[in-house]
Amino acid sequence: MSSLPVFFAEQLPGAGSVTTLDGPEGRHAATVRRLRAGEGLVLTDGCGELAVCEVLDAGRDRLRLKVLRRESEPAPVLRVTLVQALVKGPRGELAVELATEAGVDAILPWRADRCVARWDDGPRGAKALSRWRQTAQEAAKQSRRGWFPAVAEPVDTTVLGQRCSAAAGCLVLHERATDPLPTVALPAAGELVVVVGPEGGITDSELATLTTAGGRPVRLGSGVLRSSSAGAVALGAINALSQRWS
Repeated sequence: MSSLPVFFAEQLPGAGSVTTLDGPEGRHAATVRRLRAGEGLVLTDGCGELAVCEVLDAGRDRLRLKVLRRESEPAPVLRVTLVQALVKGPRGELAVELATEAGVDAILPWRADRCVARWDDGPRGAKALSRWRQTAQEAAKQSRRGWFPAVAEPVDTTVLGQRCSAAAGCLVLHERATDPLPTVALPAAGELVVVVGPEGGITDSELATLTTAGGRPVRLGSGVLRSSSAGAVALGAINALSQRWS
């Protein structure tokens, strides 16, 4: 991925064409990043397609761009889905931000039994989910990624068990696990599900459901991390132990 700043565009223009970046993205590029003629940037659709551009001229809230070339960023062979228990307040968004910067491929919010936060099916729940999705997109652009992690609708433990059963592997971060994460064999390809519980911990019943579904309890060192940071730490270890960083 280029080191050029990244901006989102639903439709990417073809190589050699001239296009305009306006709206919120154009305003950010022109007024916050202060990009000017001759500088470069990358447009992405968040699904691995990229357009490397040169700024032709800058207005108050838009840029006129020339597309120098089109590129594609391959999807990872081993895809990591973070199952993040709902966390109250900004710590939930922090968990999404850190995991996205660490390279997570998808995020699945989990209504665990001990979650203090409760997303209902009405406007409040929709607003909370929208904040997570916006956080993921902003963090992906900041990290200059061509793939933006999808943030799914929240699930209960029954549905989560089904997801674990269908995955190539499932790791459940748990403070009482005997196996450190680095000692566990990771799948070479497919989906790896990583489960992070709420601040109050995963209940025995939930742990039984997940282990029956194929989940493997693992621990991260000797300490206990916050729910908002555990996923990102686990992703760093997984990236180093697998081929995701190669």
